[in-house]
Amino acid sequence: MKSFDQSSSSVDAAAAAESATAPVSASQTVFPILLALSFSHLLNDTMQSLIPSIYPMVKDSFNLSFSQIGLITFTFQVSASVFQPLVGSFTDKRPQPYALAVGMCFTLLGLVSLSMANSFHIVLLSVGLIGIGSAVFHPEASRVARMASGGKHGMAQSLFQVGGNAGSSLGPLLAALILLPYGRFQVIWFSLVALLAIIILSWVGGWYKQNLATVVKKSASAVKQEATLSKSKVIVSIGILLLLIFSKYIYMASISSYFTFYLIDKFGVSIQSSQIYLFAFLFAVAAGTFIGGPVGDRIGRKYVIWISILGAAPFALLLPYVDLFWTGVLSCIIGLILSSAFSAILVYAQELIPGKVGMIAGLFFGFAFGIAGIGSAILGTLADKTSIEYVFWICSFLPLIGLLTGFLPNLEKKS
Repeated sequence: MKSFDQSSSSVDAAAAAESATAPVSASQTVFPILLALSFSHLLNDTMQSLIPSIYPMVKDSFNLSFSQIGLITFTFQVSASVFQPLVGSFTDKRPQPYALAVGMCFTLLGLVSLSMANSFHIVLLSVGLIGIGSAVFHPEASRVARMASGGKHGMAQSLFQVGGNAGSSLGPLLAALILLPYGRFQVIWFSLVALLAIIILSWVGGWYKQNLATVVKKSASAVKQEATLSKSKVIVSIGILLLLIFSKYIYMASISSYFTFYLIDKFGVSIQSSQIYLFAFLFAVAAGTFIGGPVGDRIGRKYVIWISILGAAPFALLLPYVDLFWTGVLSCIIGLILSSAFSAILVYAQELIPGKVGMIAGLFFGFAFGIAGIGSAILGTLADKTSIEYVFWICSFLPLIGLLTGFLPNLEKKS
């Protein structure tokens, strides 16, 4: 016990000394770092969103079934999800300031490989490399965002997330403008985007390294905090949050992977027109993402989770029965409401288990990616056996899982 105290004192002393010399303090909101992370997230997710955006092209080029399309998503999502909690847990113990830039190098390799892929198996390898880049990026960038938040954790996560959602919305638009007219090889130009992200994240890594002692000090302090909830209550709460993530991301996977096919099959729109509708949905997701965090900081994250998951249910249930115009309108409303959940859920989970920022971020990002990948594969198989319209009807019931939010403890009251 005595050695632990001495060790803790040494860490605190080192933290105080190094943080005093750091040119930018992590004890207040550092907006340049948050904006750099948000912009990097935009670049990262723009590149990743090219994967579902080129599905119609890949399907025609290699004569793929919906099950194989689902397997592409499965490979990308699982390669990202399996490594994310491992990366987060490792860097909780051994912070790696330049891991963000290194992870982006995997994305760069994946993009070059995808542009030149001449078989279905090379496509799978390429998206797997991009998934590994994502596995490093998300937990580490989430950690740095919290570090630069100055205590405004919800705002910081939302600002970080909105960059990613904005990037996701750009993918289909860029695919419609660049890839569909000129061919899949044009993906190689997005390697320049990856190089830009590597430069920005190297600068962020320098700031992270300068403030590393502050991170160690805060982490040690968080671990010493007295628990306000029993272990069983924390486990049940984490389980409920994961079920909410399940409902959100399976539904999101149905739209991001198959919305273009749904519109083409049901309404006979062109591929380019379907990409515009997908862009509108993803843009609404980006707009809604920023709302959840700051509102959660003010009124409590549990209320935001209530509204964002369960609030989307009426519109999701109505979507399969409306015409093309209202399909576009309702999909945007659903995206706007549903997207505000993730930042609130992530910060809520980090408050449930103090001192494990990277592990929690990796677990939730990883689970979100993994469940979306598994869901996409299952939905693709279901679409092959039934129809795309049936898939969207089944998925319309998923937001009703938001009723489980009522079993979450009120952390704001306890603090």
